[in-house]
Amino acid sequence: MKGPEATLNADMVRSPYVVKFTALEEEVAALRREVRTHLEDWGLRCFVDEAQLCVSELVANVITHVGAGTPTTLSVLMNGTFLRIEVRDPDSRALPTLVAADVEAEGGRGMALVAAVTDRWGVSLLGDGKVTWCELATGLPSPGERVGRRVGLVGALKGEEAAIHIITDLLHWLSAHGRDVDEVLDRAQVRFEAEAHLASWD
Repeated sequence: MKGPEATLNADMVRSPYVVKFTALEEEVAALRREVRTHLEDWGLRCFVDEAQLCVSELVANVITHVGAGTPTTLSVLMNGTFLRIEVRDPDSRALPTLVAADVEAEGGRGMALVAAVTDRWGVSLLGDGKVTWCELATGLPSPGERVGRRVGLVGALKGEEAAIHIITDLLHWLSAHGRDVDEVLDRAQVRFEAEAHLASWD
């Protein structure tokens, strides 16, 4: 973990930031500013420098190897406890690779820089292109760990209040993973009523 900010904002809901743009050098500065703003809003200011570098290099990779003017999508989101940055483009052939760039070389260091400042990176091939992604470990507790902490507080809190905290954490987790919260709640209610009905027969 890189700083206290991540711990202080462990329970914050961080909705994905997604923006479509044209891959041009003049777009990079605006993207970097947007990433800074969102990470500061998310309480992850300590990851701004690395995230901005990754955005710059991933977009530069599209411009260099796919072509300037390529329609591209940037996504910044939480993947469990990792801060994930994705750049999607329509070319599944031009794959980014790590190269041993010569000291005098003008290019070739982009993905090496991304690999150096992140915990992991990769490329996901899609039917209509690819997503180049990288992730930074935030040190935030996982949703399961947060739920565990809540359960541990049951003895100190009133039972109903503790249950509300636990359910809230689960709803945050579902929302962060793109699940339909209302649908899950409906299914849970149906299962609860069915099990309560069965229990009444015991």
